[in-house]
Amino acid sequence: METVGDIINCMRAVAPAGQSALDQEVLGRLRELTQALIAVKEGAAEEHERFLGIGQRGLCLPEAQLSAWLAGTTVLVTGGTGCIGSTLMAQVAAREPARLVSLTRGSTDGWPTQATAEYRQADVRDRGALEAVMREVRPDVIFHVAAQREPARAEVEVHRTVSTNVLGTRNVLEAAEAAGVPQVVCASTGKALRPYSPDMYTASKRAAEWVASSVAARGELTISAGRFTHVLDNSVIYRRLLGWAEDGVIRLHSASIAFYVQSALESAQLLLLAGLGAQRGEFRVHAITDLGWPVSLLDVALGVLIRTGSATPVYFSGYDPGYEEVPFPGLYDPMTAGDVSPLLNAFEAAVGTSSPCPMVDAFRLDMAAHPRPAKLLSALDEICDRTTDPDEVRGGLNDMSWALLDATLQAVPRRVLARAAALSDPHQDVMGADHRRVLEAIRDSAGAG
Repeated sequence: METVGDIINCMRAVAPAGQSALDQEVLGRLRELTQALIAVKEGAAEEHERFLGIGQRGLCLPEAQLSAWLAGTTVLVTGGTGCIGSTLMAQVAAREPARLVSLTRGSTDGWPTQATAEYRQADVRDRGALEAVMREVRPDVIFHVAAQREPARAEVEVHRTVSTNVLGTRNVLEAAEAAGVPQVVCASTGKALRPYSPDMYTASKRAAEWVASSVAARGELTISAGRFTHVLDNSVIYRRLLGWAEDGVIRLHSASIAFYVQSALESAQLLLLAGLGAQRGEFRVHAITDLGWPVSLLDVALGVLIRTGSATPVYFSGYDPGYEEVPFPGLYDPMTAGDVSPLLNAFEAAVGTSSPCPMVDAFRLDMAAHPRPAKLLSALDEICDRTTDPDEVRGGLNDMSWALLDATLQAVPRRVLARAAALSDPHQDVMGADHRRVLEAIRDSAGAG
């Protein structure tokens, strides 16, 4: 009998990665091989069920503290009609605020609404509209959830991604600061643990974290954040798998992808905990400690085929833009990895701080004070105001990303940098150009006197 590895190797030989279309003969052979893979690969159906079961997970919350914080207040949620935003609206409504307002650009996917809430329309890219809403609503707390969240789309809609995730976040925070809002809680992503990335989604969210840390450092506004990983309830991947199973080809980047997953409920509750864990004058980032064992994407795909009885073939297509194939080898340190959330990198795990809940880890995001990132943010703003050309916008964000890497490393203890360099050195011969540049930056900062 052929092994799983034999069948996968045969699938790759029949249909090499990187093809936009496959002819009928190849598709027919892939169908045969996919069914053979289902027959020999154990546990796929169970892994699919485990994946779906994550949607029922939640966090333990300190209810007395939450009620003391939110009851009788005015709360504004940007992106309150999306998956996480609507779940958050329900969580906040249950704590009996005096007023609950959702602010969104008008895009909805049919997620539930709250009968006691108000729903307003404004785009976070429109600073004037934000200021007008905040003057009228006068929120006590803002949860900033609105974002462009799809990595693949970010590579196509570069201007929208950058203007929403980076400049939109700056607009929300500075408008809140000007209006005298006491507190903002931001939604971020585990992808931001990468200290540098050329990918537009990751880079935009990392830049947004820096914007938040810069505003928080001024001391006028208390700001914190929660980092999410893949959220089951609005899983783009799973929607695609279901669609492809009906009519098409299941395109997987690789046979070996495994990824962490959390529920929309966990995500909303994490934001509540991030609000409780905030400290004025610093920017604390929170993430769920135990996300369970990573889910096998191949098993989920095969589980979909088993459940639906579909004969759709699986094709290993290679990595699309916006998705990193190989992570930087110094991203995690064995001395701390496993003890904290996998959404914290080695630098962040070294500066962990107190958390309002034992199910959540927190760290203080520190970056060295330097005028270059601020100048590059202004340049990025000017680029986005002047043009929607994706290459120009991409270049502006990339310049800023490299500057943020330097600012990050300058704030990391030298002993932590030295360990990251030592962990990475054995891999330098197989690194790409970006990772080699990151390693050189780490070495330089570790050796700085």
